[in-house]
Amino acid sequence: MDLSSDYFRCAGLFFLLTLSACGGGSGGTSVVEWPISSTVYTTVEQQVLPVAIPVSTPLINPKDVPFYAQYGYSAWQTGAGLPVVLRAELAPGRNPAALPVARLLSFFAMTDIHITDKESPAQVNYFGWNASYGASSAGLSSAWSPVVVSTTQVLDAAVQTVNALHKKTPFDFGISLGDTINNDQYNELRWYIDVLDGKVISPASGDQVGAYQIDYQRPFKAVGLDKSIPWYQTLGNHDQFFLGSYYETDKTMQAHIGSEVINIANNPVIAPGNIAATGAYMGVVDGSSYYGDVVGAGPQGNFAVPPTVVADVNRRALATNTSSSLNWMSEFFVTTSNPPGHGFSANNLLNDFASYSFVPKSNIPIKVIVLDDTCKGNAQPAYALGCLDQPRLNWLTAELQSGQNNNQLMIIAAHIPINPYNSLTDPAQGNFSFFRQPGFTDASLLAVLHNYPNLMLWISGHRHVNVVTPQPYDPAQLGQGPENSFWEVETASLRDFPQQFRTFDIRRNSDNTVSIIVTNVDPAILPGTPAAASRGYAIGAARIFGANDVIRQDTRSHAYNAELVKQLTPQMQFIIANYGLLLP
Repeated sequence: MDLSSDYFRCAGLFFLLTLSACGGGSGGTSVVEWPISSTVYTTVEQQVLPVAIPVSTPLINPKDVPFYAQYGYSAWQTGAGLPVVLRAELAPGRNPAALPVARLLSFFAMTDIHITDKESPAQVNYFGWNASYGASSAGLSSAWSPVVVSTTQVLDAAVQTVNALHKKTPFDFGISLGDTINNDQYNELRWYIDVLDGKVISPASGDQVGAYQIDYQRPFKAVGLDKSIPWYQTLGNHDQFFLGSYYETDKTMQAHIGSEVINIANNPVIAPGNIAATGAYMGVVDGSSYYGDVVGAGPQGNFAVPPTVVADVNRRALATNTSSSLNWMSEFFVTTSNPPGHGFSANNLLNDFASYSFVPKSNIPIKVIVLDDTCKGNAQPAYALGCLDQPRLNWLTAELQSGQNNNQLMIIAAHIPINPYNSLTDPAQGNFSFFRQPGFTDASLLAVLHNYPNLMLWISGHRHVNVVTPQPYDPAQLGQGPENSFWEVETASLRDFPQQFRTFDIRRNSDNTVSIIVTNVDPAILPGTPAAASRGYAIGAARIFGANDVIRQDTRSHAYNAELVKQLTPQMQFIIANYGLLLP
């Protein structure tokens, strides 16, 4: 069943407080709500599975959104749950008969939400909108896909799903792993924080066309994260750079707040020279159109005068000429949920330094190190790659050494992964190297991390995939053993298929190893809502941009659930032996 179809969206199956959002009515002004399904599952219990498309299905282009459902590109169904895979290769000392004894920590992680102001004249919609079937190799779906129309509603559905899971098994905290917003804009960040705070969101900008006729444009009341769950924030590249790839310039900063649609080189490569040049207008989403059509886009020669929109000062760039992160961090103090600053402190603002650490539970010796591993300063070669300068490396090693000295198990939360597997199913394809700081690589960072046997886990986003990578110790390093190994866990994006977040359940076992149970969760959507439409759009876009029969026939959930076993030093085994909430 395709729950994103026009029938379901316009059959009145969603819960509105006023007029139907499918085009009826002529100006209702009440706020709506978007509830989720009353039944919530993790992917262990039930998976969202795309429905295979026959090879004879007509090929369509990304912008042919009305045909996604007609030809089955957006079709999905639910299926049996995905088993938890036992991964014990980093713990050769594990007792196979060991049982879980106590829960040490439980948390959730979301990442790459990409809250998007779809009507901003500073987006680069044209490259995705104008793409042909099979354009994924160029990464054009990140420029535009139909999911951009409802990013706030998808986040709201995910938050409601977290709340429902929290009632079953309480979370100790939640963390967002970066790329909360798409394009370094003030209004995008306010929408993000306000969804988590449970405020009213007006997800349109400028003249807010369609705000009371089109469902994805309507002001809505977010439910907000359960106030008993503290949540923390990590910095990503899209949070601070133009489209996540380019330091803001006078041209791009003016485009954010101006009325003229940005004009850049007619070349779908986000590079400094192409951003500075001209050749094509990038267009905006027409919020009065049912499918979110892009208008004002195309080669410069097609326009007698530049296309314009109503300017909006709330679209302003958060980055400045002197700092890409200070204004972004400051907004996390304007919140009604906990903790104030969401991990950032006055010292972070004073020093313009976006890394920090915290202890989630005072009675459990586990420390979370939130690391800003994005590039800093102007004129960097590639802002989507990982970077650690010497001050941040010094800070990281000091935090790791402090955790080691204080007998704390440790988790590093960062936006960009370190040397992850290229493929979930075929590790033989090798690992992907991200760190490009001069004189510093993935290998050199791993050499540092393996010096700290209490490091359990590195968690990240950035690649929009669910991948688990073992990071084994180097046997050639004197004094190191299996305890010096750790796990790396990547979580998929809420923007793109499979639109999932993760839960982490850390348990002490009877042999005093630690198991980290990682589980993917699909937001529990209701038919007829913008979040339901977005799921179909995400599946359809993955297939249409993906461009081959293998992808068209792919019926996997792209989730990955696993139990990751960590071996501890004898000292930590003794220390941890009596910690945790006993399991039934």
